[in-house]
Amino acid sequence: MAATPRFRKNAVDGNAVEGNAVEGNAGEGRAEEERAAGGPDRTHPVDERLPPLRMFTSGLQHVAAMYAGVVAPPMILGPAVGLSAKETAFLMGASLFTAGIATLLQTLGFWRIGARLPFVNGVSFAGVTPMIAIGKDRGHEGIAVIFGAIIVAGLIGFVLAPYFCKLVRFFPPVVTGTVITLIGVSLLPVAFNWSQGGNATADDYGSMTNITMAAVTLVIVLALRKLLRGFLQQIAILLGLVIGTLIAIPAGITDFGALGDADLVGFPAPFYFGAPQFEIAAIISMCIVMLVCMTESTADMLALGKIVGRPADERTIEGGLRADTLGSAISPLFNGFMCSAFAQNIGLVAMTKVRSRFVVAAGGLILVLLGLIPVAASVIALVPLPVLGGAGIVLFGSVAASGVQTLATAALEKGENALIVAAAVGVGLIPIAAPGFYHAFPEDLLVVLDSGISTGCVVAIVLNLAFNHWGRTPDADPETEAAESEQPKDPMAMPVAH
Repeated sequence: MAATPRFRKNAVDGNAVEGNAVEGNAGEGRAEEERAAGGPDRTHPVDERLPPLRMFTSGLQHVAAMYAGVVAPPMILGPAVGLSAKETAFLMGASLFTAGIATLLQTLGFWRIGARLPFVNGVSFAGVTPMIAIGKDRGHEGIAVIFGAIIVAGLIGFVLAPYFCKLVRFFPPVVTGTVITLIGVSLLPVAFNWSQGGNATADDYGSMTNITMAAVTLVIVLALRKLLRGFLQQIAILLGLVIGTLIAIPAGITDFGALGDADLVGFPAPFYFGAPQFEIAAIISMCIVMLVCMTESTADMLALGKIVGRPADERTIEGGLRADTLGSAISPLFNGFMCSAFAQNIGLVAMTKVRSRFVVAAGGLILVLLGLIPVAASVIALVPLPVLGGAGIVLFGSVAASGVQTLATAALEKGENALIVAAAVGVGLIPIAAPGFYHAFPEDLLVVLDSGISTGCVVAIVLNLAFNHWGRTPDADPETEAAESEQPKDPMAMPVAH
């Protein structure tokens, strides 16, 4: 006879959690997955394998959404450290290759490595500023020092992953909703920059042509989502990018130069810039960046788990962080950089409702091939940044909308939850609204402070502990207990161990 379900108070976030003395956490996790999938005999949408054509086109859509974000860091770093245009292009190809490997680690995984969610990994923007500081005007030596620091930081992060993942218990809906909202809002300036042309020093930056092209693409994507049905509706972003690019050709903002200069085949030869070098200051700097990336990846996994109906527990986050850190440690071997989650692809999952991790794995394989076939990568690069910016407004806005939806379940009318959200969002918006706000602070602190996601996340966690946990009386108000026990089960809450 099955044990009678009972409700116990979660010691962390105060949500009522249904427990079973026999099945424990594993049983509850299976039940949650079965509910999301529609029954015990159905494959969960995350594990669904789509037909080959749908798999390829949906995976290509993910690549199109993330491509600019992957190549931008090496595009910025190369000239800053003194590399030639050809060497910078080599770094860009290597970054695509290593992003594909990291994405395959996340989606397919092995042993206890990989979140096994539709989770895209690529080069982290958080490391751009410190990497420039490490390697500025040092050429190949600077790149070698950067690679050595990333290898050490990745290995340290891999060791810390089982402990870092336990922070998931400090991410109730009031925290996760805040962080997810900040992820979307923090990405919107990237879409606005793309919409203006991407290069603030260019003569046509912010021109009417660029902004009009972004607006046209935005309208096309929205119209396709409204008018199309089924599979075509799911790839509306990809179709919008193709149509926008075709329209951009007569407008004169499509650059075919990269296509003519690209090699047919190429391989990111290991240690192309020399053996990695290890400097303590550089290692410390990149370890800080790694902690920032792990924090953002944790928030991204929680957001994605909620969107796909498979809430990320400690083991999922541990596997995801291990894939992040292992991918980062491996990347420098093939001349790549630190890898972390790409939040824009979470918006794509939320918008298209295609939740299969194998679709994203197909995107990872495409990234590997793009790294091996530079001319193919150049075809993707034909998409003008204004076109990508128009689509990005929808993608990144979808992430913010998911955060607002999560906040709607966070009982903001109770206690100081609304104040927690207000303070965390306010602090998280500082780097966006006032980019030079922290200019007088030490450069090492800017790695954290210039990330609105990280600062907002820290503020939300600390205030949640201060208002909802520290100093609370052991005996809660019975009326409050009864009201909380009647609330629907929060899928983000951690199960109570039995």
